[in-house]
Amino acid sequence: MEAFFRAQQPIDLHLHSNVSDGSDSPAEVVRAAHAAGVRTMALTDHDSTNGWDEARAECERLGMTFIGGMEMSTVSDTGGGIHLLAYLIDPDDAELIAAREAVIARRVPRLQEMTLRLSEDYEISWDDVLEQSSGTSIGRPHLASAMVKRGHIETVSDFFTLVTRDTKYYIPTPAISFREAIGLIRGAGGVPITAHPTGRTKPGHMMPREALLDVLNLGLAGFELGHRENAKNPEGLERIREYCEEFDLIVTGSSDYHGSRKENRPGEFTTTPEMLMRIIDEATGAEPTYA
Repeated sequence: MEAFFRAQQPIDLHLHSNVSDGSDSPAEVVRAAHAAGVRTMALTDHDSTNGWDEARAECERLGMTFIGGMEMSTVSDTGGGIHLLAYLIDPDDAELIAAREAVIARRVPRLQEMTLRLSEDYEISWDDVLEQSSGTSIGRPHLASAMVKRGHIETVSDFFTLVTRDTKYYIPTPAISFREAIGLIRGAGGVPITAHPTGRTKPGHMMPREALLDVLNLGLAGFELGHRENAKNPEGLERIREYCEEFDLIVTGSSDYHGSRKENRPGEFTTTPEMLMRIIDEATGAEPTYA
């Protein structure tokens, strides 16, 4: 119960810095969250915990509670992409480090090839992409930002309309399996939560009950139901909400803040203290840093 009384509100458990694909430094992310009224936050950069120390120090300076996190790109058994949030993992866990470094290593050649394909129709180079990345995890948002800077598109969102699965520009994301990722996170003492679970599914798509039971047995803890992208599939969201009630799963709400690279603002969705308490109580890999 100690965590319940010590963690402050509002609570936003999904923010990104320029260690991955956000535009702000970890300290700037903390300041943006604080300015928006957030008082407990998690830094969840893609496949990296390198921003934790800077974000933690800024949280301490501003009197905020810090939760260490990470977001992993995974693939389901059917080939669909799933993002998995890992809270309070041991950042030095060898198996988790090896898995994420392997993914990052495959991500660079993929992005280089996408850049090459786009260069057939647009003036864009790999150097343009590198200029947009100052972190350890380079991804499509950096290519999107390069396209914006070159004047080929107006916003980062336009990139994801231009580069879709049915175009020559697209190459599938390198990722480990969803099932393997759950085990890696649990092995590192963390708590796995599926990010924006209906934000990447087609309207009307429902998660089969059998699939849910399978991943729950593997250690999935819950779902991020509070997220603007979930509105793309309200029927699927309602089904997952029913599952969460039936199986008493952890439910979170978060902004998925990326600085200027997304419209999402800190604190636009939040997590209740009770749900954060459950994450903290389940985690053995790292401790929150309280104000």
